[in-house]
Amino acid sequence: MNVTLGKIVGVFGVKGWVKVFSETRPREQIFKYTPWLLVLNGDEFEVEVLEGRQQGKGLIASLKGYTDCEDARRLIGSEILVSQESLPKTGKNEYYWSQLTGLNVVNLQGIELGKVVNLFETGANDVLVVKGEKERLIPFTEFAVIDVDIDSNNIVVDWDEDF
Repeated sequence: MNVTLGKIVGVFGVKGWVKVFSETRPREQIFKYTPWLLVLNGDEFEVEVLEGRQQGKGLIASLKGYTDCEDARRLIGSEILVSQESLPKTGKNEYYWSQLTGLNVVNLQGIELGKVVNLFETGANDVLVVKGEKERLIPFTEFAVIDVDIDSNNIVVDWDEDF
């Protein structure tokens, strides 16, 4: 299974460097994973990261085989993926967002609330975006999330169906 870590969003300079949007925390962590699997318009191909760094408020990377601006420009819009196995193991009760996306969410009364379609950060905690008959925003806290069972594809929450 592959996990999306970011996206190539532009070019930098004339030597083939690309601008990178990273979903990792800290965002520079994206450079520790190589090779990247790039996906663009249904095509998949691997590239080796030669160098990566912060540049101003963004990130830039040099990729093997891309030495000029025109070559790099063809990569704009590529999603950056790596294999799940290449990521560090999580601790107890720790999960990658990619592991939670798609799981069924059921409350303590056994009522299905929907599936996790996305997550986002608030600063205080992460929030599950659950889509069923309606969209629900459920904080990913020990008070709201009772159990996560990746193997059975379920999350049990202490959440009223009317919220």
